[in-house]
Amino acid sequence: MISQQNDVVIVGAGPTGLLLAGDLAAAGVRTTVLERRLEESNLTRAFAVHARTLEQLDARGLADELISTGAQVPSLRLFGGVRVDLSSLPSRHPFVLITPQYQVERLLQRRAVAAGANLVRGAEVTGLRQDADGVDVDVTTQDGPVTVRTSYVVGTDGHRSRVRTALGLPFPGKAVVTSLMLADVRLAEPPRDVLMVNAVGDAFAFIAPFGDDWYRVFAWNRRNQQPDSVPVDLTELREVTREALGTDFGMHDPRWMSRFHSDERQAPQYRVGRVFLAGDAAHVHSPAGGQGMNTGLQDAANLGWKLAAAVQGRAADGLLDTYHAERHPVGRMVLRGSGAIIRLALIRSRPAQVARTMILRIALRLGPVRRRMAGMISGVGIRYAAPRGAHPQVGTRAEDLPLAGDQAGGRLAEALRGGAFVLLVPAGIDASNARAWGDRVRLATPAEASPPLTLVRPDGYIAWVSEETDPGQRDEQLRVALGEWCGAPVVSQESDAVRSGTGQV
Repeated sequence: MISQQNDVVIVGAGPTGLLLAGDLAAAGVRTTVLERRLEESNLTRAFAVHARTLEQLDARGLADELISTGAQVPSLRLFGGVRVDLSSLPSRHPFVLITPQYQVERLLQRRAVAAGANLVRGAEVTGLRQDADGVDVDVTTQDGPVTVRTSYVVGTDGHRSRVRTALGLPFPGKAVVTSLMLADVRLAEPPRDVLMVNAVGDAFAFIAPFGDDWYRVFAWNRRNQQPDSVPVDLTELREVTREALGTDFGMHDPRWMSRFHSDERQAPQYRVGRVFLAGDAAHVHSPAGGQGMNTGLQDAANLGWKLAAAVQGRAADGLLDTYHAERHPVGRMVLRGSGAIIRLALIRSRPAQVARTMILRIALRLGPVRRRMAGMISGVGIRYAAPRGAHPQVGTRAEDLPLAGDQAGGRLAEALRGGAFVLLVPAGIDASNARAWGDRVRLATPAEASPPLTLVRPDGYIAWVSEETDPGQRDEQLRVALGEWCGAPVVSQESDAVRSGTGQV
């Protein structure tokens, strides 16, 4: 049943919408998720969960359980045997996890519902109208049409987004590759490499394990371009795979086969008034690099705490605008990067293929290039623009530092599980004025060589850093930073003791 008491309505119950719903509900925001499908689907295109997404799930207590459902891949093999090593990533999760999208959805739905989000299936959004105070959402349900009033709406309803259409936003771009064949199969002779991918002549194929004896296959045949509606034939899938990889590994018993085209598109705005777009509703790109689901989940992680602050009246001016400012450039970067990979993979000329492979191998021998590519693909290297004059670490991802004693479970990721900011306070520093922000800010002392006084956002990115040594100036800088990021203080600053998540600092 659709509630009329809503702070945020999310349209679409895919991974992006469910992570956002869980974050909002956990923060005490009245959240409804509208999903047009009546039942969950276990047949999905996404299958790769990268390191930065696993870090976000770790900050929600979900990473370990998800990791148990799939296979860990420490490197990505591109065309011509070129490899991108992920094992040296500065992360607790230096790999890409291969697991079906429905496993991600299962965990995120369980968390969202347990936190109090209202998930309504069989509810199709047909239109919306907004004014200065809220949004009216027109919905068709099994019981008939209804209009729902809410403060904010987030469209996470895929590349054919009804929310985006209702806003009148264009979705410029084009199809980068057509007639991609997709299947989940069993293999009589599994490949030695965890991931197999190659392109030869007119054929391209990719195989990845789910870890449960099922394998995901992508294949493309330049000589047989068909509309999406044409069924995939297992014989052709085998033939194309053999041409590209030298064998079909005894492919048999497909549980799902489909044909689709891959677009490169991005909405020009992720926010229009009280309505936001995230995930595939905001951007779509080629499956190369496994970026789609991960980028959407990162959208949700960025937006959730900002929306919660706005609903609860503690958002600083302009905070909601930072969602588009931070995530639109990331979407553009992912679109261009995945597009470059698929174009390089589908090069037809043999001399051009040789040159492509040689250039990549030489480039990846260079440490900075190798680290940058691994950081971009995994998401670990993504950073947000910082204000002029800010500390160099502002906008970067905060590493999962161990914490002194038994604070907040012992790691920064665990300290972030409450959805609050975390203030990393070096030993010997007095940050007692932070108590004025109550439970919006948790304090923690790093266990090892202390970083500077650092404010970490709920999404794990660094908001502010101070290396000021004068106590008076440092206190004033901290007060200003907390006001800018966390809103007005809620208690007095008279006490010199600052309460952390589990004790005193």
